[in-house]
Amino acid sequence: MSEQLSPPPLRDPIVAGLARGWQVHGGPYGVAPPVIECDVAIVGSGAGAGITAELLSAAGLKVVIVEEGPLKSSRDFRQLEAVAYPTLYQESAGRKTADKAINILQGRCVGGSTTVNWTSSFRTPASTLAYWREHYGLHEYTDEALSPWFLKAEQRLSIGPWLTQPNENNQLLRKGALKLGIAAAAISRNVKGCWNLGSCGLGCPTNAKQSMLVTTIPAALDRGATLLVETRVDRLELNGERVSALLCVAVASNGKPTGRATRIVARHVVVAGGAINSPALLLRSGAPDPNGLLGARTFLHPVVLSAATFDHEVAGWQGAPQTIYSDHFLDTHPVDGPIGYKLEAPPLHPLIFTTSMAGFGHAAAKTFAQFPNTHALLALLRDGFHPESPGGRVKLRRDGSPELDYPLTSFVLEGARRAMLSMAELQFAAGAKQVLTGHELATPYTSWPQAKAAIATLPMQPLLLKVVSAHVMGGCAMASESSRGVVGADGRHWQLENLSVHDGSLFPTSIGANPQLSIYGIVNKLATQLARHLTGREVALASS
Repeated sequence: MSEQLSPPPLRDPIVAGLARGWQVHGGPYGVAPPVIECDVAIVGSGAGAGITAELLSAAGLKVVIVEEGPLKSSRDFRQLEAVAYPTLYQESAGRKTADKAINILQGRCVGGSTTVNWTSSFRTPASTLAYWREHYGLHEYTDEALSPWFLKAEQRLSIGPWLTQPNENNQLLRKGALKLGIAAAAISRNVKGCWNLGSCGLGCPTNAKQSMLVTTIPAALDRGATLLVETRVDRLELNGERVSALLCVAVASNGKPTGRATRIVARHVVVAGGAINSPALLLRSGAPDPNGLLGARTFLHPVVLSAATFDHEVAGWQGAPQTIYSDHFLDTHPVDGPIGYKLEAPPLHPLIFTTSMAGFGHAAAKTFAQFPNTHALLALLRDGFHPESPGGRVKLRRDGSPELDYPLTSFVLEGARRAMLSMAELQFAAGAKQVLTGHELATPYTSWPQAKAAIATLPMQPLLLKVVSAHVMGGCAMASESSRGVVGADGRHWQLENLSVHDGSLFPTSIGANPQLSIYGIVNKLATQLARHLTGREVALASS
């Protein structure tokens, strides 16, 4: 009998980098210096921050990256919700809108949301870019002009079609769509050597996900960049039309300040803390806002859910998440018409499933007892293209922490009803035995006619309707004129000459698709231009 060989131990790029002498301070890595001087200070370490850090360090600039969350790596990713949510997410994955009607999932760790997202990668839709050109004067934002920037980001981060057979959860989406004559296609993913485990949202334990944690941030650190972790930028110190310093404070793992302060003096500042946090920082700092646009028009792709029970095991926690999608209900609606929505099949994990679905007590226990045979769909509503879908506004609480006020308008709620109907019909077409839509007054439906009649009468009200989101965009919108945006088409602040914004808060509407690749591609363009402006050098992202 031949001996079974064990796979070689995984190389942890974070451990290896620290051993090479990376300059990391904060938390377990020691107290940060009281004063730091650099060429560029970057607030955040997610999608926009990572791309910017790699490019600016490649241009020979001295870069400092400031991250509020911890530095974790594959050695810490145990595929356990109880560990991942408190350590890797904003507010332990419990961040909510002001009225508590929408739960928001955002990363809070090195790599930001790229460390915990589900890897879905879409270029910015042509219809979204056309709207930006028409309404915000972003004339250089065309498919043709952006294509090289997207391509370079795709090559850098190994973004490509997922060629492995979809898991059953995604296969059922394709099966139902085929039955109804609705187009469905494969989703590109930013992975290399993926083990098909299905725990992407809990941190990738094999380093297959090509997040900023294992790609651009290490590249910047290898070039001499400094990383401050468990360090919050409380505010920017302003002097006339310039940012003179970043005033930072060390924070504990629960986000509470520890009292240790650091002052960073930089020639240029890039704010890339993610929508909600980036507008909040500028608000706390008293940044100029002559047109009242800062924090306004913040979008979420409000998400509604539908769970279905099948007579066989679906095991939605196994296999790559979100590998099939349908844009049928986007493509059949004009962007400025009735709100359209994208259909995807999210991964299923016990805690996120039970907290996202309706019901409690005996009813919830009954639903969860069928967890292995449960299939889930979500609908991403495309907000921001209609006067009755203006998004929300980031505000500050008394302690300076951010809060998003996002009213669910009747226009959005009507779209949510249509989305729930579409998902239920598709699930029954795929062979579901019963469907439970994400509404507190819904009951399990055993046929499409029953579901259609019942969903049509459900009261569409906040808190009764279960709404979640993992995509936050806007709040520092770019536009060709200062009267329409916080920053220009180059990402540079209209009133502060040495400040740029390089994250999803740039977007003047929602994307209408999972936004990470939009951030990668657009920030690739902006950071390359910024490097040229600051150094006169031409730089490009590395090859994967």
